[in-house]
Amino acid sequence: MSAESPSPAEVHPAPPESGVAPSITMSTVANPQSHLLNRELSWLAFNERVLAEAKDERNPLLERLKYAAICGSNLDEFFMVRVAGIHRQIAAGVHTPGPDGLLPRETLALVRERTHAMLREIEGAARAVIAELRGQGVRFVAVGELSKGERAQLREHYLAEIQPVLTPLIVDPSHPFPYMSNLSLNLGVLLRGKKGAEPDFARVKVPVGVLPRLVAVGEHVLLLEDVIAAYIGDLFKGREVLACHVFRVTRNTDYEFEEEEAEDLLATIEDGLRRRRFGSAVRLELVAGLPDDILELLQEKLSLDDADIFRLEGPLGTADLMGVPVRRPELSFPDFTPKASELDEDENGIFETLRAGDVMLHHPYDSFVNVLNFLEEAAHDPQVLAIKQTLYRTGDDPRLLGALRDAAENGKQVVAMIELKARFDEQRNISWARKLERAGAHVVYGITGLKTHAKVTLVVRREEHGLRRYVHIGTGNYNPKTARLYTDLSMLSADTELGADVAELFNHLTGYAEAEYHRLLVAPDTARSGFEALLEREIEHAQAGREAWARLKFNQLTDPGMIEALYRASQAGVRIDMVIRGVCCLRPGVPGLSEHVRVHSLLGRYLEHARIYAFGNGGHPEVYFGSADWMSRNLDRRVEVIAPALEDRWRAFLLGLIDTEWADERGSWVLGVDGHYVKVSGDRSAQRLFAERSQMR
Repeated sequence: MSAESPSPAEVHPAPPESGVAPSITMSTVANPQSHLLNRELSWLAFNERVLAEAKDERNPLLERLKYAAICGSNLDEFFMVRVAGIHRQIAAGVHTPGPDGLLPRETLALVRERTHAMLREIEGAARAVIAELRGQGVRFVAVGELSKGERAQLREHYLAEIQPVLTPLIVDPSHPFPYMSNLSLNLGVLLRGKKGAEPDFARVKVPVGVLPRLVAVGEHVLLLEDVIAAYIGDLFKGREVLACHVFRVTRNTDYEFEEEEAEDLLATIEDGLRRRRFGSAVRLELVAGLPDDILELLQEKLSLDDADIFRLEGPLGTADLMGVPVRRPELSFPDFTPKASELDEDENGIFETLRAGDVMLHHPYDSFVNVLNFLEEAAHDPQVLAIKQTLYRTGDDPRLLGALRDAAENGKQVVAMIELKARFDEQRNISWARKLERAGAHVVYGITGLKTHAKVTLVVRREEHGLRRYVHIGTGNYNPKTARLYTDLSMLSADTELGADVAELFNHLTGYAEAEYHRLLVAPDTARSGFEALLEREIEHAQAGREAWARLKFNQLTDPGMIEALYRASQAGVRIDMVIRGVCCLRPGVPGLSEHVRVHSLLGRYLEHARIYAFGNGGHPEVYFGSADWMSRNLDRRVEVIAPALEDRWRAFLLGLIDTEWADERGSWVLGVDGHYVKVSGDRSAQRLFAERSQMR
């Protein structure tokens, strides 16, 4: 890892003035009179930037298909949560404008308009890549394009592996309209009616998840729904199939858990997950050509407006195209092997390394294996007495679970603070809780009314001069899989005051003890006020003529209070540069308001996930990192931990990281005063530079 100090010119590099491509994303300004950009439109603009990667011919073909799949997956979640939330506001009769001045019904109208266009673009991008893949020998084909021998092979596979899973459901007086589960892909089938009666409707669910969406036959790839449609007559023997068309349903999954009334939170969450399956429909996607009588039936039964129906060319559900069953390295990004750090180089062990100084890791360029090694050494070290850890999204890696199990079985005090309310990971976290309880760990579920989003581990070890605390604080989850796909930061430290703060945090989480922090900023207690104080200090420096700046990096900026604090700082002359990957509701460059604020968005091979908060402090920079975006939910309704970089080398390292990202051309976009994002042209890539540096160490 490089800890080089940036040169003065790097601290505030000039904005891109040349080589700027025309804006190809949507505006996020819905109300020109507002100082805040619309959150939903800003999110859609982010997804447009991801979509641009799917269209960028500099990316390998299979990676472009992944970007299209990510766009589809992102949009699915947007409908399940954000759009569903707008529907709920309208149903509740909310007539109060949001922070951007728009009413919920006005936001919904804009969202519907934009999402109709976006879905067509996502599927168009996927089709374009699929067509190019055919030229590279990765042949996505229809059943009719197979040779006689290949069709025989497919038929055999269908009868053995697919048909036994299928269930045809007809709709008639004795068979009610079937429930369509969230994100389900379905075939709507019209059958000739008996004795001249009206055609019958039947539904066949395409069992995506139970079976792969993509079916390989030799060198060819077929969509599962196309295979089922080709043999649909087998499911309705003796009936004539008049039509068979694909459609897809999206439902509201934004279920709120009533923690205050729950005697058993685990049981409450499990019950809520069952109820979530039956949320109201918010979107119907269908392939163009679906007969009107099928559409009318679906629209009536799902209670959807015309604006909630998306007529597309397909393929529907691009999120399922993430895993093409083809291994072609030349069509993918080059393999990258993260480097181990000095943690693995000290023959005397990790704890001695940390006593000599903190270690900062930049994932995925530094391997997450270092963090797992820290946990495993703690689990097996006879001098370690206790391990305490927060777990938000864990994944399925056996090493992490195994380390905590081993520690408990080795007689150590193991406390796992598992967040049961991590959206869409609830079931996995419930499973982890039960496994750890069976191993003898103490499992707790956090504080009522708050999500515990912090990523913290505390290890207590008996040493020659008494007990000593070691900590890990990160910006990413304890999930080795996402640690290879997301850029995040980890710090391991033996600092006495930092260890005391983390011990206070765990006592607060497990026993509701009052906590006093000396080094950490912790939401919802001190993070907001701490950030506001840091910005106010920069204002004082600017007013006194001293060096005053803030350089910030996070995923989203939506909190009105923090945006107003940034506006005040800009008006005082504080220079503010921000790298914000996703949603940004601040309007930069507005004369008299935010003229000293610049905003970039950075995308690339890895999802930018680290959060860094750096402040000039009159020439003596202070730099923090942590788990919190500047969103109301993070600062007010979650437990978040923000830690300082304590050593000069790591402060310089984090400042250099932001500088390198600010100078990126390959994946950078600039947010303008008009709310448009403009792509920066050029090939200088921060992510590529970080990877190259890691291999040189």
